[in-house]
Amino acid sequence: MAAGGFCKLPNGTVVVALNLPSPADRGPGSVRVLVHAQNRARALTRLRNLGMRAVYLRGNAAPPTPDEITAVLHHPDGLIWRTAPDNGVAVMELWRPIRSLLRPSTAPA
Repeated sequence: MAAGGFCKLPNGTVVVALNLPSPADRGPGSVRVLVHAQNRARALTRLRNLGMRAVYLRGNAAPPTPDEITAVLHHPDGLIWRTAPDNGVAVMELWRPIRSLLRPSTAPA
């Protein structure tokens, strides 16, 4: 089960944050995914439509931080990711569009 949480914004929309296992070709660890949507159900549906079928949000153990909320609100797709921090240590990494996570990596031959 993925750790995650949500934050309801003053305009009624929500930002959902989930820590998910990294895809096999991206190496060990996990990724932090942020989704901006009208409600929690729609946020999870957006992820499921991208092929992440077993994504559920149970509880609010790891809600998005104010910096994460700002990042996802300023992204045109409203769906971003980066490597999840290990043991609470912040990672200085830029947020990336979800397309770069789902794109199959092409290894040079």
